[in-house]
Amino acid sequence: MKRLLLLRTSYPTSSRLVATVVLAVLGVAITFTLTALDDSKLAGGAAIAIVIVGLSWLIGWSGQVSLGNSGFMAIGAYATAIWANHHTTTPIIFTLLLATACGAVGGLILALPSTRLRGPYLAGMTLAFSFAIAPLALNFPSLTGGSGGLFLNFLSAPTWFVNLFSGSQALIRANAQWTADVAIVVTAVAFFFMANLFHSRTGRAMRLVRDNDVAAELAGVNLQRTRTLAFAISAAYAGLGGSLLTLLTGSVTPQTYSLPLSILLLTLMVLGGIGTLSGAVIGGLIYSYSDNLVSLINKTTGISPTSTFGANLKGIVFGVLLILTMLLAPRGLVGMGSRLTSLVRRPARES
Repeated sequence: MKRLLLLRTSYPTSSRLVATVVLAVLGVAITFTLTALDDSKLAGGAAIAIVIVGLSWLIGWSGQVSLGNSGFMAIGAYATAIWANHHTTTPIIFTLLLATACGAVGGLILALPSTRLRGPYLAGMTLAFSFAIAPLALNFPSLTGGSGGLFLNFLSAPTWFVNLFSGSQALIRANAQWTADVAIVVTAVAFFFMANLFHSRTGRAMRLVRDNDVAAELAGVNLQRTRTLAFAISAAYAGLGGSLLTLLTGSVTPQTYSLPLSILLLTLMVLGGIGTLSGAVIGGLIYSYSDNLVSLINKTTGISPTSTFGANLKGIVFGVLLILTMLLAPRGLVGMGSRLTSLVRRPARES
């Protein structure tokens, strides 16, 4: 045990890399036990988890508020679709990197005027950006496809992977699991870089700016540059998540990346735990299987999914969960888990 602790403190990056690889392998192994539908849901949740961790970096570590991350997702999504429609043989890694770069540029452009604002003024600025994305997409139909959006080829499993399956549903199962595995690997890489960023000099500067900007400025931290960097990184992660989600669904429309999605991302981040990697994972899983929870409630209560109440039940459930989380666990489910763990360990230490 002492050797493991010494390794962790002496080589933190290496220990994070090992932990990332182990968790990614475990995640890929789990996909072999799931149905095709569950694999598809898991892949979508992984893409959303990337966006949540970027938003958590911006809000939880730099103390800035953003309601526009759905707009940065749209930038990554449209960059992916436009590029894929003109370059069909481009490797997926290049497409993802391109969307990430486009998201970062969009975040940088918005950050230049926005980071001088604080509180509700900053939220209003990002809110306006989120509202502007859909009209912009609609006004350039030759590029974005207008209200109908753009379509591209789905991620499809290679032949050697399809050969691992048998039966009439082999191709469907193989494609669903392949997309889930790709999403898990991409998410693992994104989380590895974010974990190192959390513990880097930049991360410490972010926290100092968040807690006391006067002290940060006295310590030599450039407030404008630090806040701008936080926005750019968060937008880059949103662009990556939007790109991955587009590759999974095979389409992008202006209606997908609207203000409700930004609010949903904030809700998921709060439910999981602001400023934590595990909280982003929990938020992604909640997004993946929220439909299962709503279906269970419908069956238990007898509410018709086609009724007005049933059609809005998902939003109601998220609202209730958010209220309960803010009242009972302000630090999210991660904070609640840490608190329960400390309560369990306390009697053991006292004895």
